[in-house]
Amino acid sequence: MLRRPFLICLIALGLAGCGDRQAAADRPRGGDFVLQSADGPVDTRALRGNVLLVFFGYTNCPDVCPASLAAGAQALIGLSADERAKTRLIMVSVDPERDSPAKLKEYAAYFHTGMVGVTGTPEEIAAVAKSYGAGYVRQPADASGRYAVDHTANTYLVGPDGKLAATIPLGTPTVDLVAAIRKQLQ
Repeated sequence: MLRRPFLICLIALGLAGCGDRQAAADRPRGGDFVLQSADGPVDTRALRGNVLLVFFGYTNCPDVCPASLAAGAQALIGLSADERAKTRLIMVSVDPERDSPAKLKEYAAYFHTGMVGVTGTPEEIAAVAKSYGAGYVRQPADASGRYAVDHTANTYLVGPDGKLAATIPLGTPTVDLVAAIRKQLQ
């Protein structure tokens, strides 16, 4: 009599464990990448020991990108000089057709001198975005050839070990972003 409930519990626990593995496999994991900046390649493996704030956007973005990058810049300003030296803000362009490394460098300078903009081939960018769980879709061009790129508004916090530590949504208060960075720096 006692054996049957025990077997049911054992089977349920086994099935629950399988579901967790599948869910974990589907979760964004972040990961290393090498993309081009105006100053040469940026290889995240070379940045181990630092906290990275990775954002996917583009320089012609009218609203989400400026708001997200301004928030990242404010977080950098909220850190001490030592903490700031161990934190990198990286914008990955989802519009490689219009965003050259030089244009990204100029755009990044509007927000913070410590920010770097990177780009690559459409295939490289797609692979990096997928690993972080970031989505983007280029919209059809209008009659004048202008187009928008709809994209995820999150910032991805990567710990000093190179692993994705948190996904920070747009609108997160600066004090919370600073706290999340400091937690990773400990």
